Amino acid sequence: MSVKILVINPGSTSTKIGVFEDTTLLFDETLRHSTEEIAKYPTVIDQKDFRKDIIVSFLKEKNFDIKSLNLIVGRGGLLKPIPGGTYEVTDDLIADLKSCVRGEHASNLGGILAREIADEIGVKSYIVDPVVVDEMEEVARLSGLPDVPRTSIFHALNQKAVAKRYAAETGKAYEDLNLIVVHLGGGVSVGPHKNGKVIDIFNALDGDGAFSPERAGSVPSGGLVKLCYSGKYTEKEMMKKLVGNGGFNAYLGTNDMREVNKLVESGDEKAKLVREAFIYNLSKNIGAMAAVLCGKVDQIIVTGGIAYNEWVINELKKYCGWIADFTVYPGEDELLALAQGGLKVYNGEETAKIY
Repeated sequence: MSVKILVINPGSTSTKIGVFEDTTLLFDETLRHSTEEIAKYPTVIDQKDFRKDIIVSFLKEKNFDIKSLNLIVGRGGLLKPIPGGTYEVTDDLIADLKSCVRGEHASNLGGILAREIADEIGVKSYIVDPVVVDEMEEVARLSGLPDVPRTSIFHALNQKAVAKRYAAETGKAYEDLNLIVVHLGGGVSVGPHKNGKVIDIFNALDGDGAFSPERAGSVPSGGLVKLCYSGKYTEKEMMKKLVGNGGFNAYLGTNDMREVNKLVESGDEKAKLVREAFIYNLSKNIGAMAAVLCGKVDQIIVTGGIAYNEWVINELKKYCGWIADFTVYPGEDELLALAQGGLKVYNGEETAKIY
């Protein structure tokens, strides 16, 4: 008997939903929310009823019987550090999402919306591989300052999904492979996957690794401290410089790789240098993670929106092709990854973890 799944992936100004029958997408939609609509709510959690009503109304418009669903899966939010996997949405998990235990983000609504809609129709709700997945080895946590340990925040859902996809396509077990997965989007993350675990990671959110279209990545710490105490910026403004206004935005005023390419093609020397520096720093990250895996790398997997760019892939191969062969899965299919995680639990292939 087929299984019908509703998947909910909230973003800052949109809510992506998909309805699957097993792993076949029946339909999906990006429900967009204007800045004016979002501004009515003091916090992200306050948006819950607004977003729920939009989801339910859309399903009615599609003449889809919500009671025909077998389970609902939401995007995981900023929870406490947890190993990868599919988690049942429990009261404790809901409490931490609502209290924003690790920070306020639209993805916190994923589990909350899934649980509320699921409870109303009497089915189970889950989250899958949230951004706080933490499988780091203890040696990777030491930064040089006990007050500032290295932490695991990255594109866990997509990284895990493409790693497992590669394993399935090559007839191997994910747990038997050593992989380096490179996610290239508004933020970038490079993770070494060893025997089914991401044993190290550059914090993709607030200051680690290569700069990206929107994020500053690692910057010289002494210079950063001086800038913080210069009196020119508030704490909020400094964080925005690191996350949101950093990287391509800071250098070129755009976070769109396609626009950067156009600038380069028009002869813009600064854009050319920034693009090259992006590849240069990203390649250093890949090399560092190869060292973490002691040079035993079965494959380098590149994914995310920027992976559509052939120039980027070719340049990465020039720097890192000696480490391992490349497999490219451009874009990201997070809705499918969420559905697959929930389906494996529903079918008894995996056991849901408890937060």
